[in-house]
Amino acid sequence: MERKINKVAVLGSGVMGSQIACHFANIGVEVLLLDIVPRELDEKEEKKGLKLSDKVVRNRIVDSALVAALKMKPSPIYKKEFASRITTGNMEDDMKKISEADWIIEVVIERLDIKKTVFDNVEKHRKPGTLITSNTSGIPINMMLDGRSEDFKKHFCGTHFFNPPRYLQLLEIIPTKETDQEIVDFFMEYGSQYLGKKTVLAKDTPAFIANRIGVYSIMSLFHSVKELGLTVEEIDKLTGTVLGRQKSATFRTADVVGLDTLVLVANGVKDNCPDDEENKLFELPEFISKMVDSKWLGSKTGQGFYKKTKDENGKTEILSLDLETLEYKSQKRVKFPTLDMAKPIDDLEKRTAMLIQGQDKAAEFYKMMFGGLFAYATNRVPEIAEDLFKIDDAIKAGFGWALGPFESWDILGFEKGLELIEKQGKKAAQWILDMKESGATSFYKKENGQKLYYDLTSKEYKVIPGTEDLVLLDALRDDNTVWKNTDTTIVDLGDGILNLEFHTKMNTIGSGVIAGIQKAIDLAETKYKGLVISNTGQNFSAGANVGMIFMMAAEQDFDELNFAVKTFQDTMMRVRYSNTPVIVAPHNMAIGGGCELSMHADKVVAHAETYIGLVEFGVGLIPGGGGSKEFAKRFSDDLKSGDIRINRLRDRFLTIGQAKVATSAYEGFDLGYLREGTDEVIVSRERQLTRAKAACLELSNKGYSAPLREKNITISGQEGLGIVYVGANSMMSGNYMSEHDKVISEKLGYVLCGGDISERVQVSEQYLLDLERKAFLELCAERKTLERLESMVKKGKVLRN
Repeated sequence: MERKINKVAVLGSGVMGSQIACHFANIGVEVLLLDIVPRELDEKEEKKGLKLSDKVVRNRIVDSALVAALKMKPSPIYKKEFASRITTGNMEDDMKKISEADWIIEVVIERLDIKKTVFDNVEKHRKPGTLITSNTSGIPINMMLDGRSEDFKKHFCGTHFFNPPRYLQLLEIIPTKETDQEIVDFFMEYGSQYLGKKTVLAKDTPAFIANRIGVYSIMSLFHSVKELGLTVEEIDKLTGTVLGRQKSATFRTADVVGLDTLVLVANGVKDNCPDDEENKLFELPEFISKMVDSKWLGSKTGQGFYKKTKDENGKTEILSLDLETLEYKSQKRVKFPTLDMAKPIDDLEKRTAMLIQGQDKAAEFYKMMFGGLFAYATNRVPEIAEDLFKIDDAIKAGFGWALGPFESWDILGFEKGLELIEKQGKKAAQWILDMKESGATSFYKKENGQKLYYDLTSKEYKVIPGTEDLVLLDALRDDNTVWKNTDTTIVDLGDGILNLEFHTKMNTIGSGVIAGIQKAIDLAETKYKGLVISNTGQNFSAGANVGMIFMMAAEQDFDELNFAVKTFQDTMMRVRYSNTPVIVAPHNMAIGGGCELSMHADKVVAHAETYIGLVEFGVGLIPGGGGSKEFAKRFSDDLKSGDIRINRLRDRFLTIGQAKVATSAYEGFDLGYLREGTDEVIVSRERQLTRAKAACLELSNKGYSAPLREKNITISGQEGLGIVYVGANSMMSGNYMSEHDKVISEKLGYVLCGGDISERVQVSEQYLLDLERKAFLELCAERKTLERLESMVKKGKVLRN
């Protein structure tokens, strides 16, 4: 049976329910969102003379919850318009409508009795064969089966979305003993392909996989604080980005999640896992108990491990909690020799290996942390998951770790990991000793472009299920690299398609990346069918190397700067006009030069979470790598389609002038960075490269020919310049922009309008590129632009001077 999901019913509109509804709306599914009926009028309703029987009152809870969700920042919805795919109602008047749903998701309060009551109601209206799941983070899924029909049991399981559902990649699938295997397989595939999730098959054990490992890690660190005499800010510095984890690290994450939520999970593990060898570790330290009693629960109560205050001068300061005195104090700068050694190393694997090499307290902390984590993870297999890769996948996707426990162990070395475990007085599981005896020395291997894991049962390496047909850059790189320099690597993806990846800091674009792009196109044009530009970094690209631009501008080396900008422009034009198809696959941050590169591709295959934009205005410049030219060209294309000139020019101008960045790939189309009918969006990050490669092959196999160079771009000249100049003057008069902002605006307008020409004429791309480069260089000579560049380079902050 080919199962389709066209309509989903979400029962419960709380924080999770509303956001789950939004994410289904994101992917084009019709959603019915229901909640309970209020039992009394609120103050506003009484003043309006409304009755409990009025529909607006009966739907108040669900409507208010959805409105609140749509106001969240970051937003749970890709585009505001997508919210129209959600219909609201209540569980008394509208429950019959769930008969139209293909999937019913229960997201009510975490109480078994209430969930059972909801399921009783569901059974009255649900049509046979409809999928039904519970989103719970703690209640055993099998306990929800009592009193249910056979058809319900067969189509029921747990689907644990992580908060926030749009942004956190993990979806744990928890079958019951009655769930049909076909249904489990469907959820695993649907979650990955359509919802864009890392779907992980979990056992019905307390806290499932990610929370079991993640909360163990946090509780372990809570106990380590006093043992090693570390402060809150020191632990957060040691467990954040240096480990490839979220910047919020440990204590700040606890504040965001809420200490009460964390305690609930920890108590659940302690009470329900008496045989867990680390059971005592889940006991709350005294300082946690006191914080909970005092309602210091984190962001939701205004204070937790951190507290935002203002000093006597009104300046905001974030204080940290002294865990000895439970008093808030100013944070002290964190400094350890181990961190100083690791900081310059961009490669995460090399940096991770460095962390246990030192002799200071930080290195001691890392040895303790890794030793405990490795031992605990081994003892959870097969208790919470049959296979070790599921633990790594779950913790990475649910908690934002770049490396799972077993991946980290592989980096440090098998014997070293065992040594760290022994030094902590811990014991690895028996299967680790069996693995050692078998001669295996790693948990993962890469062979023939695939990633393999060590299977406990067969004691052999097997391909990770679900990845058989995926193109995995990390698995191909070692054996299929055809060329590389310091900043880039070109990998053969097979079937005649190359991939170019960047690996500079934040994947910024400098001379090394430019050389890599040129070389990749050379190779693709002569020996291959096409080129994909993608990478596995946290961000696709943070744009041009601002430090390099600042250095040349500060030294007034304008000949060198002119050459660098022209080389960038020429490279973007080569991407556009090479005789081989070039696909760009951006994800997360794709700003400045990263946006310009995307705009010049034959096709963009963007991950849904692509934050794309031209942001040069913030550092006192205009886009100089073809971005300004491209917007002038796209404005010309708008004119041909019959759009109103003034409106479209204003839109194009403000997009660059206000440094607008799309908050999703879908917004990228609205802002003009992506092209309707040409570019596309994929929700699954792990499938993005596979799709990009296929798109490249499609273009090649159709008989690709390079596009002709544009020579008929219509520019508006003085007609458009008048609009720009009047607008800039009005903005400055109203104190909406500074004098220097006005200078930049006029330079930008000059390029977009094609210069001071009396009437609309047609020009070439090169004409516009020359205007763009001239304006860029002139702005680099401005003192206030230099100040903005310096602020960005030295402080990482946008200066409005």
